[in-house]
Amino acid sequence: MFSYILYGLVWLISFLPFRVLYIIADINYVLLYYVSRYRREVVRANLCNSFPEKSLKEIVAIERKYYKHMADLSVELYKLWHMSEAAIRKRCVFRNTELPQKYFDEGRSVIGVLGHYGNWEWMSSYSLWENDADFLALYKPIRSKVTDRMMKAIRSKFGAVLVAKDDTLRVIARYRSEKKLFLAGFIGDQTPNVHNLNFWTRFLNQDTPVLLGTERIARKYNFPVVSVRMRKVKRGYYEVEFIDVCANPAGLEPGVLTEMHTRLLESFIREEPQYWLWSHKRWKHKKV
Repeated sequence: MFSYILYGLVWLISFLPFRVLYIIADINYVLLYYVSRYRREVVRANLCNSFPEKSLKEIVAIERKYYKHMADLSVELYKLWHMSEAAIRKRCVFRNTELPQKYFDEGRSVIGVLGHYGNWEWMSSYSLWENDADFLALYKPIRSKVTDRMMKAIRSKFGAVLVAKDDTLRVIARYRSEKKLFLAGFIGDQTPNVHNLNFWTRFLNQDTPVLLGTERIARKYNFPVVSVRMRKVKRGYYEVEFIDVCANPAGLEPGVLTEMHTRLLESFIREEPQYWLWSHKRWKHKKV
């Protein structure tokens, strides 16, 4: 029953104009940061460990900006459901689409690596900027079928093809057999489960396990890899930049590609740290 109530509530909220949604976001910020103190200890520890050179005053300033950003994301995600194409194209601008297009012109599909940075959900609007290839959005299905259906409706609003993570290889094989091009969005900063702690690197001043799935697929099929940088220009406005990582990953040694896209994400975070997902328990596993 709760899932159906949530579905209806989100559906109604998504019709509200941004000026009203951001009033709700301001209220959410106060509730999250000052009242419920949602994961404040996790966020503070993550920031302090990542930036030992910063003072407590600097850490708190980043922390507050982060919670304000997260409050914005909570309404921007739902608004996506009933945004017009003109509105999303104005608010989420893809600047250098000629980079992936270069590979499409060569008849090659592309892997785009992004993190939980900026507004990663709005990346699903890439299909509005590209006619030669599909955008494959990899996702983890939600247990609640009602909530899962709602999130799929939101994420596929502008033409993204949703691919459950367990179906990734099957879908890629189908695209290859049908000679169809795609840009596949892989999240590069997810935490591996305890059975996949196979690769460790230094990330934000800490020993960090990184999933190798992106690298394995890229090297197996020699898909060009680009990094996706999403800048927050101002409240409700983002710009997406593609950065070339490797044109021929099949020629790299194991681990090299993972280091390359991880270093890029780290540089984005260090430049504007408030836009990364600090409430995520990214370092729950410790290197033995």
